[in-house]
Amino acid sequence: MGFVQGMRCRECGAEYEKQPTHVCELCFGPLEVAYDWDAIKRRVTRESIARGPFSMWRYADLLPLDGDPTVGRQVGFTPLIKAERLGARLGLRNLYIKNDAVNHPTLSFKDRVVAVALSKAREFGYTTVACASTGNLANSVAAHAAEGGLECYVFIPSDLEQNKVLGNLVYGANVIKIDGTYDEVNRLCAEVGDKYGWAFANINLRPFYGDGSKSYGYEIAEQLGWKTPDHLIVPCAGGSLITKIPKAWYELEKLGLLDAPVTTKVYAAQASGCNPITTMIKTGAEVLRPQRPNTIAKSIAIGNPADGYYAADICRKTGGGAEDVCDDDVIAGIRLLAETEGIWTETAGGVTVSVAQRLAAQGRFERDEVVVIAITGNGLKTPEAIRDQLIANVGIAPSLSAFDTVFDEKYRLPQATLQAARLAEKERELAAA
Repeated sequence: MGFVQGMRCRECGAEYEKQPTHVCELCFGPLEVAYDWDAIKRRVTRESIARGPFSMWRYADLLPLDGDPTVGRQVGFTPLIKAERLGARLGLRNLYIKNDAVNHPTLSFKDRVVAVALSKAREFGYTTVACASTGNLANSVAAHAAEGGLECYVFIPSDLEQNKVLGNLVYGANVIKIDGTYDEVNRLCAEVGDKYGWAFANINLRPFYGDGSKSYGYEIAEQLGWKTPDHLIVPCAGGSLITKIPKAWYELEKLGLLDAPVTTKVYAAQASGCNPITTMIKTGAEVLRPQRPNTIAKSIAIGNPADGYYAADICRKTGGGAEDVCDDDVIAGIRLLAETEGIWTETAGGVTVSVAQRLAAQGRFERDEVVVIAITGNGLKTPEAIRDQLIANVGIAPSLSAFDTVFDEKYRLPQATLQAARLAEKERELAAA
């Protein structure tokens, strides 16, 4: 480990020493981590990766730490699932779900970025860590800070889902609820960070934090047999993840680890109630217009995304695109994934599934092409999103006669309809196969 050379501005190319900062002093562009790729190429092979742990740290030489990780050692290497039943519904034979809803320890992809950011914070000598968050990041920072013995402050919008608030408090984090949007929370955190000198995972540590997302892309390529998919659909909040997954693939290509060049088309998914990135892509705009969020998909409700321009750029450059869906479709997407694949995702996943369904209906994918949907969080965190849509079936006395009555009235009569629906679904699955 230890292949980081320094920092480089993504806009003007100015170079900096390794330090906890994220903005270029010359042009105010975002900084990114610069690596010694010649040294990495001499060291990293498919075989060396395979000898690594079953976690994101099997790719440690491609991540921005100078030593071993000190928190989040078990994060990553989540399942890539061939979604045959959902694929049949969408008319796709090779649909895959990259399921970070089961990531350790807080059930979202944010565990990847936080494992890197907080390990880096300890390398820099910080004892207090913090973040601005729409929920998942706060949960992960709180959990990893507890693991690492770090003082922790998380700043969240006051209307955050209750389960995510509890997911901060249980780890002993100091939770600061702000009466404002995420963007207002983020602006406050920049001021707090300057005054108190804390390590903010997604502010002064953002270049290192962002590169943790690359592990998501490395895993997909390895799990597909060192290939990349034809299409990738990613939910967009700040816009970092959708840029880092293809970045990981281009790095693997540069290292000679892929069987074919990267030709993946990348698609952004957002809720219509907060869609600055998809609007930018669909209208062909060169400048992102901030929005005030109004959607149940709170985990991706960022009206002024830090990496919005770069998210739009990667979709355009790869020949992909973007779609957004209303809140009713978000709920429908959650239920569709649960009912076909047994995966309960949070609202961001409902967005992504519904966007995938819409793109498929538009004919964006050929039936045999490989399509990967990024599922980034667990539905256990946002049960209120679908609570009003679901009701318990029946309640009966503990007797067979009571069950017989309910069965005849509630189940037996619609049984023919149910059987017909199942037969139709089976025929769709056979046709897709």
